[in-house]
Amino acid sequence: MRPLSSPQLGRLIVSFFEDYLPSQRGMSSHTLRSYRDAIVLWLQFASHDAGRRLESMRVADLTVERIERFLEHLEAERHNGIATRNARLAALHTFARHIGAKLPEQLGMVQSILNIPFKRGAKQVPIEYPESCDIRALLEHIDRRTPAGQRDYVLFALMCNTGARVQEVLNLRIRDLRLDPPEQVRLHGKGERIRLCPLWPQTANLLRDLIRAQPPDGPDLAAAPLFRNRNGRPLTRFGVRYLLRKHLPNYRSATTGRRIHPHALRHATAVHMLKDGIDFGTISQILGHASITTTMRYARADLDLKRQALSQVFPDFLGPPLAGRIRWHGTELTRWLRRL
Repeated sequence: MRPLSSPQLGRLIVSFFEDYLPSQRGMSSHTLRSYRDAIVLWLQFASHDAGRRLESMRVADLTVERIERFLEHLEAERHNGIATRNARLAALHTFARHIGAKLPEQLGMVQSILNIPFKRGAKQVPIEYPESCDIRALLEHIDRRTPAGQRDYVLFALMCNTGARVQEVLNLRIRDLRLDPPEQVRLHGKGERIRLCPLWPQTANLLRDLIRAQPPDGPDLAAAPLFRNRNGRPLTRFGVRYLLRKHLPNYRSATTGRRIHPHALRHATAVHMLKDGIDFGTISQILGHASITTTMRYARADLDLKRQALSQVFPDFLGPPLAGRIRWHGTELTRWLRRL
């Protein structure tokens, strides 16, 4: 089997993916795959652009002009959006930094690559999420009398409880659960960050019943995957998507018309926490966001929150004062005050 590229470039690529990204940068497997795709696309384009075979490519072929042509190729020929184009460029920026650390004599080239700017103008797609009635329809559709139905019900209940990413839930082991008060789950997030998320007592009871009804095989029960398919293997992200569409077949986004995806349950949890008056900092901690700026996107997602904000601007034109329209139960008053 021939080497992928010249020995020097090949060694840099191998150390980039085996050491630099996972060990020094602590990037997740999903980021590694995204960077892998970017480097593969770049190598294929650069080989064709330079008129040489892949195994003949050199570090010197990583030029600013060729990268700019590659970015144009992504948009014009592959029809990638600005966000995808910028993601590919971010991977090349990171690879260039790795080259600079390994080959100081290439720092001039590295600096010129890092000066290639990200493109502005990416479309801000509205956040899609199911409403409470949709989640209720999802859970009511599941037949909990079967082992598979019991698993599906617990899976989606846990996702709605925690707002966890799909892979975070699928990576759970029984040892990650604390089902006695105070109930909580340990989630392994992006960048190997670990966070604790509280569980509702109802969710803890569901998890306890699931483990009791479907005990894992093997000597180390604590290390067994929590959610498994019919063959006893860990459930996959594609499996979760299939189950969601199976139990909520008619849901489509009001903005795009597309069918629901599992990540939308995470969005729903975030928006409903925001509606309940929970502050951004707490929501950010629960969801495992690296920056609170990410959490603040949800403030722009919910139409009810926008209506409430607008109703306080010109109350004389929009109807009676807010105080006259709300029955002031204690919890409602507290929530209203927190939203001011």
